[in-house]
Amino acid sequence: MMVNSTFAQVGKNLSEAMRILGDGQMEPETGPVKWRFNRTSIPGPLQGDGQDVATILHLVHNLIHDEEEEEDDDDKPKSSQHRMQHVGEQGHMALLGHSLAAYISVLDRERLRKLTTRILSDTTLWLCRLFRYENGSAYFHEDDRDGLVKVCRLVINARYEEYASEGYSILSSRQPVIYTSASGRPGLGQHLCSQLGLPLSSLCTVPCNTVFGSQHQMDVALLDKLIKEDIDARKLPLLLVANAGTPGAGHTDKLARLKDLCDQYSMWLHVEGVNLATLALGQVTSAIMAASRSDSMTLTPGQWLGLPAVTAVTLYRHEDPALSLAAGLTSSQPVAKLRALPLWLSLQYLGHSGIVQKIRHSTALSQQLLPKLKTLASIKTLVEDELGSPVVLFKFSQKTSSASSGGSVEGHCAGEKEVLDAFNRWLGEQLLQLVPSSGVDVVELEDEGTCVRFSPLLTAEVLGTQEENIEDIMQKLSELVPVMCSTMCLRQDFREESHRHSPSLSYIQQHSWPGLGAVRYEPRAEGLDESRRKQELLKINSELLKKLQHLETDIKFSTGPEFGTDEDCIFVGMVTEDVDVSELVDTLASLGRDIEESERLLDNMTEVVRKGILEAELQLQKANEEKLMEEGVLRQLPLVGSVLNWFSPSQSSIKGRSFNLAAGSLDSTERTYSTKAQPGSPSLQEGSTSLRKQPGQRLFRRSGAGSDSFSETSSIGPAEETTSDTSAIPSINPPTSPPVVEEDPHTAGVAVPGYIQETSVQVHTQLEDDVASEDRVPDSQKVEQSGE
Repeated sequence: MMVNSTFAQVGKNLSEAMRILGDGQMEPETGPVKWRFNRTSIPGPLQGDGQDVATILHLVHNLIHDEEEEEDDDDKPKSSQHRMQHVGEQGHMALLGHSLAAYISVLDRERLRKLTTRILSDTTLWLCRLFRYENGSAYFHEDDRDGLVKVCRLVINARYEEYASEGYSILSSRQPVIYTSASGRPGLGQHLCSQLGLPLSSLCTVPCNTVFGSQHQMDVALLDKLIKEDIDARKLPLLLVANAGTPGAGHTDKLARLKDLCDQYSMWLHVEGVNLATLALGQVTSAIMAASRSDSMTLTPGQWLGLPAVTAVTLYRHEDPALSLAAGLTSSQPVAKLRALPLWLSLQYLGHSGIVQKIRHSTALSQQLLPKLKTLASIKTLVEDELGSPVVLFKFSQKTSSASSGGSVEGHCAGEKEVLDAFNRWLGEQLLQLVPSSGVDVVELEDEGTCVRFSPLLTAEVLGTQEENIEDIMQKLSELVPVMCSTMCLRQDFREESHRHSPSLSYIQQHSWPGLGAVRYEPRAEGLDESRRKQELLKINSELLKKLQHLETDIKFSTGPEFGTDEDCIFVGMVTEDVDVSELVDTLASLGRDIEESERLLDNMTEVVRKGILEAELQLQKANEEKLMEEGVLRQLPLVGSVLNWFSPSQSSIKGRSFNLAAGSLDSTERTYSTKAQPGSPSLQEGSTSLRKQPGQRLFRRSGAGSDSFSETSSIGPAEETTSDTSAIPSINPPTSPPVVEEDPHTAGVAVPGYIQETSVQVHTQLEDDVASEDRVPDSQKVEQSGE
């Protein structure tokens, strides 16, 4: 009873710990401890008095969720469920197994030996029967490559009889060769050579089929040829690593033929791959069933069944236990056998029917998605066996016939593969973001390029994927694919329109950009050195990007990829089929030209104002001299001037000057006072033009096109209903040129932007004299004048 109560306490403590780590409902009691939690990233001294379990668990909770708190501070909330595995009841059993393993390890040696032997025997028997691998032994390991390493050591010990005494020197007589597939796990062969102490020349990569069969299956005829060549070179063919579900495409090698070939040359056949999970089903394809004849195979039940922290398992057949012990496949230490305890508990909790049901559910998700994908015209599926493949590969593939009347696909033939790779990479990222429970990912294949992979055996139980998630995938695809088609068709139009605006706009060839394209505004750089020209280029394009991002449009403008090299370019994202590319490029050129002219004006404004002030001072001085000659010296004397002004008031008129900042010239104000308007200033209607769009229609849309042709799923935003007046839409059309002003020698070469109205400074040359004259006029005369 004491043991049972202890086990129950272990389970209770585990449940409480998971609740605290998951919810954090309990708050630490003391203030100083809470203060220490805020400094989790700073190592601190070990507390002298120790802490209770709840406090320690809260510390672990803060360490786990510290990143989430930082994201909340940065206004980038992100659910922890997107990063943490979905832990069900079977997952709790796996976690309980780790806790029990620590407790069981302190039992007396005899009881520990009996218990671990029973756990190991039961788990091995259950796995061999589940996956149709009769008379096999099992090795449980954390690293899923470690089982293959141990198997290689077993084969070396078996094929080189004196290896145990002579060591690696015996290998020099006949160099061992390990064969792997070109479609296998990247870096697997190098890892084997590193762990076994073999040179890389002992690794032989077998190419895949090029003519017949799947392009992801190992070429059996070529393998036979390579083995014969190695034998002729006095090498020893040692082991072949085959795939039942390649890491990329999920295809299965011809295991039956490979097994016959290995028997012919006395080689060891090892099989690995996600498709091995289907061996537990009632109906298994012959290609997968052949894996049960292999000498060893590696299983990953933790991924297939959604079990956290569960070891991988390598099943193997060998009759000599001494060699298995020498290779490390078995251990004489009872504690090492406790690695099977979490899986032992989980398998019992699920039962045979529960395990089969989970694997059947994952394969059914693939079969549900595949026929739906075939209904989409621009989606190409790449499936090895359409009737039973648990891995679905698909990609966006633009067809020439799908080009719209306003677009062309001729331009994307050059670099078409790279462009399609970029589009498919974007498609996979969008699907993962919009439907995170789907578990789709992006894979890079040698022949097909970038594809989107749906492998529910690896993700369904971990993420909790259900049938409704398949419907969500199809819904998002139905929204994303038309946008990708229209963008692909309009890329060439965008390129041609950009070339039409050369040299002010430069089209940047970016095959890796998933969007309409990239352009750069090229300012006029006469007389500027290279460094100044680059600064001007970056400044203008940065300002242009800000203006574009504030426009009322669905199109996304950005600086391009995060690790891109072109920082001074403007990248245009995905667009719908109703986008007017000509209007879009015209707006880019117009805004860039306006920004360039305003920048040029600001750069020259200081010199213009300085010269204008000097000229104004000269004209004021000249006007004062003329006034003196006209009125005479006597009127300038304080007392005499008052008497003269009483008898004979001065009739001199005030002559003002206006300083035109745009033209940098001084003009007379006589016309201003006579017409009551600024000369040469265009009216608001003439100087500012705006895009005439109907209410609710977004910018850059062709007339008559709908404004709701896309939703929130792409990189461009949704088309929102707009009810404001057309005057509220930003003015982005090419501006109207101002009236031609006679060029002043002081301001030659000063650019005047169209959207900056003329600014005049009224300078009255006789303002002070006018005030003085009013002081000298008698009060009676002032009354008479006011009466008039």
